[in-house]
Amino acid sequence: MKAVVLAGGLGTRLHPLTVNTPKPMVPVANRPMMEYVIYLLRKHKFTDISVLLYHQPGVIKQYFGDGSEFGVKIEYIEAKEDFGTAGSVRYASQHFQEPFLVISADVITDFDLEAAVKFHQSKGAAVTLVLTRVANPLAYGIVIQDKHGRIIRFLEKPSWSEVFSDTVNCGIYIIDPSVLEYIPSGKAVDFSQDLFPKLLEEGKPLYGYVAEGLWKDIGSLAEYSTAHKEISGHQPLQIAAGAKLAPTVRTEGIVVVGEGTIVADGTLLSNVAIGRNCQVGREARLHNCVLWDGVTLGSEVSLENTVIAGGTVIGERSVLEEGVVVGQECNIGKDVNIKPYVKIWPHKVIEEGATVSRSMVWKERWTRNIFGPYGVTGLCNVEITPEFAASLGAAYGSILGKGAYISTSRDSHKSSRMIYRALISGILSAGVNVSNLEEVPIPVNRFELKALKSRGGFHVRKSPYDPQVIDIKFFDENGMDLSSSREKKIERVYFGEDYKRAGIEGVGELSFPFHRVAESYKEGVLNFVDRDLIRKANFKIVVDYACSSASNIFPSILGDLGIEVISLNAHIDATKITKTRQMFDRGLDQLSQIVRSLRADLGVMLDTGAEKIFLCDERGTILRGDIELAAMIILAAKNYQPAQLAVPVKASRVMEHLGGKYAAKIIRTKTSTREMMEASTRAGISFLGEIQGGFIFPEFQPAFDAMFATTKLLEMLARSGVRMSAIEAEIPPIFMASKQISCGSESKGKVLRSLVDSLGDSEVDMTDGIKVFSGEDWALILPDPQRPVIHVTAEAGSDEAASKLVDKYITKIDSIL
Repeated sequence: MKAVVLAGGLGTRLHPLTVNTPKPMVPVANRPMMEYVIYLLRKHKFTDISVLLYHQPGVIKQYFGDGSEFGVKIEYIEAKEDFGTAGSVRYASQHFQEPFLVISADVITDFDLEAAVKFHQSKGAAVTLVLTRVANPLAYGIVIQDKHGRIIRFLEKPSWSEVFSDTVNCGIYIIDPSVLEYIPSGKAVDFSQDLFPKLLEEGKPLYGYVAEGLWKDIGSLAEYSTAHKEISGHQPLQIAAGAKLAPTVRTEGIVVVGEGTIVADGTLLSNVAIGRNCQVGREARLHNCVLWDGVTLGSEVSLENTVIAGGTVIGERSVLEEGVVVGQECNIGKDVNIKPYVKIWPHKVIEEGATVSRSMVWKERWTRNIFGPYGVTGLCNVEITPEFAASLGAAYGSILGKGAYISTSRDSHKSSRMIYRALISGILSAGVNVSNLEEVPIPVNRFELKALKSRGGFHVRKSPYDPQVIDIKFFDENGMDLSSSREKKIERVYFGEDYKRAGIEGVGELSFPFHRVAESYKEGVLNFVDRDLIRKANFKIVVDYACSSASNIFPSILGDLGIEVISLNAHIDATKITKTRQMFDRGLDQLSQIVRSLRADLGVMLDTGAEKIFLCDERGTILRGDIELAAMIILAAKNYQPAQLAVPVKASRVMEHLGGKYAAKIIRTKTSTREMMEASTRAGISFLGEIQGGFIFPEFQPAFDAMFATTKLLEMLARSGVRMSAIEAEIPPIFMASKQISCGSESKGKVLRSLVDSLGDSEVDMTDGIKVFSGEDWALILPDPQRPVIHVTAEAGSDEAASKLVDKYITKIDSIL
């Protein structure tokens, strides 16, 4: 009799194991599931086999070939569509003239198939279903028979009140070819759902043969994990030839170890199946685990009821808790903790020391930290999900304490709103009260923290640089970005899931103080500038609001100052939050043209968060970032006497030249946003600026604020009595160049140490990275805080000289790597 093996299933219930491996090829005790089926068929004299393929057919064909190595003859039939179980058999049945047996490729059983065939023949059945008895039939389709074995009823997924039988369908059928007429060609048809009920309705003789023996339907990861023990139960210890277990290795229960595997001293193996060519380090603890071929475990690794697919490497002292499943070719660092029931899709990287509490599907890398240099950032609904946001909110609320108040805001995008509300839910659950400012610019939220007596706050936005990314910025009680110590506190609570939840009456309160906040911010801005001086200047300016929420607040401030404003993009548009470089440049060009054509005094473009400004002068000349900073240094030096002005270490040497001209002291700072904010609060500092349009006036607030910076700029221009072009004329030429070179996190320290050692007596500034001076020229070597690159920036007497200086250090770094 011919046998048909159904091997086309997608195996989605076994993800992530079946992402790159078809389900029939998933190993059980180091052999593919389908191999057990092939040997069972051969044992019962089914040597002519048709294998129906659909998903990843090449893997199966390559392994089994023509079947000769397994003592059978195999032909393969590949379906072009998913026709279902019965539909696939109909697709392959052109030459079926005799009764045939159908069996699933992912069933593990030792049933007597010859006895089932004899039963079928004795009954003259159209179809015989092989059945078995199970203790709990609720998860299966129950088959009810009369006393002769004829099937009288099917019950799919019954309740306990419908369990009139304990016999269930095993997915093995003996079928008369006449039945094929009832299966429509080219359509998706299922045996249990469609064909068998139809045959029963038409009175066709369907019989059930109740078989005894092992039967394992591997329909879930939990069932897969136990299948190894069941199939190997007759031989508890199976150590393949070529496998090496150190003398001090202890084994408990059923242990299967594949050829070429090495297990080091002091390791405990308890109910495990380990594939071929694996490496298990010393003092490892493996309990109820499955390891596929080529897995490497470091010393003192602990695995509890886990499945690790082929080629994965797990660093020493890592702990994988109950129910963890790791896909193929993953790289898990040292001291990693993966929480219960997390699933890791293939080819993922988890950094050393990380705690993984959520499944990794699309995210390629899991770092040990949630926070990066720009707050919490990630792909929306992939890395930053509502579930993640709620847990992060609960962690943040837990460190603030019950009864605390925070201020929250967001941009106008619907994805930001989704994540924002999830964050608020988590915070409220910790008993923290929330002042929901809704759609306001970031600086407004920062400013109002003190007025609202808030202990902190956050802002959620769609990234202005990447349309798929969500940013979450957290603030402390002073409106500054959180310190790294506070970020680590939040991470410890989050990774440890040590949330301090409030009782039912202790949940936080939610309030909506937007109108009061907008007026308070406006009053604050106007109180920190000379209103009369600005009014007397009779400025005419062009402002591009970038379709942001600043358009709801800033026009009123400018109006009170008597400024004639030509407004661009003064409406909220969530589709224009993210801008490409080309869109940004076009916006600046448009601003320049309008300034020239309307003979305005100044053009100002805000970024979408209203933190930074981009300028063009009255001639329409767009100010490059370093020129814009130099102009602000001149104005601030004239405005504040005596002046201490701060700039990051990578800003041009021209800043010192200009500061000296006006008796202002220039203080160099680190380059991160938090470090610049902290530097601005030091005694005596009146202004801090950086080369991407961010300016801080700490007398108002220690944070970038485009609206206040614009207002203060107008005041300083009015006080100086000159136009912006005259300020620019004072700035010497600036010649700078920059490049970056790839460098993994593990090598950044080595590069910096080697460079320091090689510099000898050279003048060096290590405020942030390594800044090497050669006369007035300099080069800055600065590792990126998040990405695997090192940035090299240089300044010299010409563009060519600056480029050569950059290349010199790029070459040096390359030689170290």
